[in-house]
Amino acid sequence: MSSRALPDCWGHRGASSVFPENTLASFEAAIRDGAEGIESDVHVSLDDIVLMFHDPALGRTTDSTGLIRERTWHGKDGMEHVRTVKEPKQAIPTFAETVTLLMKPENQHVKFNVDVKVQNDPDRLFSLMHDIISTQEDWETKLAPRILLGLWHPRFLAFAKNRLPYCRRSHIGNSIQLARQYFWDDVEVFSMSFAALTTAEGQKFRSDCKAAGKKVMVWTVNDPEHMMEAVRWGVDVILTDFTRRWLGLRAALQVDYDDMITRYGRIFLWTTWKFYSPCVSAATKANQLYLESVAGPFADFGNVAPIEVMHA
Repeated sequence: MSSRALPDCWGHRGASSVFPENTLASFEAAIRDGAEGIESDVHVSLDDIVLMFHDPALGRTTDSTGLIRERTWHGKDGMEHVRTVKEPKQAIPTFAETVTLLMKPENQHVKFNVDVKVQNDPDRLFSLMHDIISTQEDWETKLAPRILLGLWHPRFLAFAKNRLPYCRRSHIGNSIQLARQYFWDDVEVFSMSFAALTTAEGQKFRSDCKAAGKKVMVWTVNDPEHMMEAVRWGVDVILTDFTRRWLGLRAALQVDYDDMITRYGRIFLWTTWKFYSPCVSAATKANQLYLESVAGPFADFGNVAPIEVMHA
């Protein structure tokens, strides 16, 4: 049996290939499968409820419409009544409900990657999250060390350091250059797109992270060939919609690593257009432009001094 260290399995929006994404059913399924962590996204309602939801608007995945920040959670027309389109129909979970799930004795080994969407006001969001986290029994030892804040934009760094200083921080992105320039000194973990890590620049970045003791997560890895490539890279975490698929492959690797790894070739790296450097560069530029259109130019936050805040 192989003694090699293999990547952890974190359920991307839960076990979202089977259950509606970002729902308690999806989170619970990923945990049942054996995932070491779950990943989800946060937005805040008009009445200050933190919701686990990917898009800023409801329309893609639910039976309702409108921007989350303009809708209330409570009330006759509140989002508490919204249900997913995908079966089995599910409610949108709140951050508080998700924390309650993770604080069950049988789930206290599960890590929680919170993808902080740039539409949020960081001070408001992190203050609300702190209020929920700090009400849990023994939260400083049983909950806080398991929460990983995923930050796309440097605007969020100072607020994360001060409002949630007990949470580990990661940078989520698809640009190696931006990761190095704006996040290297302030995060422990880099959660990078699979495509970004396929390039020569990505290979150097993976090597530099290992030398510096930085963890590397890769998303969203659903194809078996891509999972095996991530194993070759030596990443720490694979984020996947297909938790059972990666856990099954990992179990087989633990039995006979050499046999399993040779079954999956690398030709896709040269036959998939989106993994070529010009395509990767175009995607990273488009993503930066989008992030900056929402939260401001990255350069405005290159040397942001810590913000002095006091918790009540």
